[in-house]
Amino acid sequence: MKHFLLAVMTILVAASAAHATDVSVSVSVGQPGFYGRIDIGNYPQPELIYARPVEVRPAPVGIVYQPVYVHVPPGHEKKWSKHCHKYNACGHPVYFVKERWYNDVYVPHHQARYDKEHGGKHDKGHKNGKHGHGKGRD
Repeated sequence: MKHFLLAVMTILVAASAAHATDVSVSVSVGQPGFYGRIDIGNYPQPELIYARPVEVRPAPVGIVYQPVYVHVPPGHEKKWSKHCHKYNACGHPVYFVKERWYNDVYVPHHQARYDKEHGGKHDKGHKNGKHGHGKGRD
């Protein structure tokens, strides 16, 4: 009986996973609606939500992590200890970039750089819209 139930559960999980992949939406770095770590590199100085980096827990002794810049949905920065694991950043000092800066500065620069490097083949389908992720912070 255990084997039968295990087989049924495995089939149900596989079927639901396959069904879920059919309706997924892909949003990548450099598009409005993307949340996650971003590479500042040569981009203009980011506008930050907090002037100092936030750390949930210190790095292990002897290890020094460079700060990371993260674009998060509204509210995630306020309860960072609850959300940091989603971004693999719990032990890192984190700067949160403002929504407005991400959309108005980072996205256009990223798209222009991508177009230059890839011959203008960037998907600009999300260029002008916001995706309704709650109230802005700006």
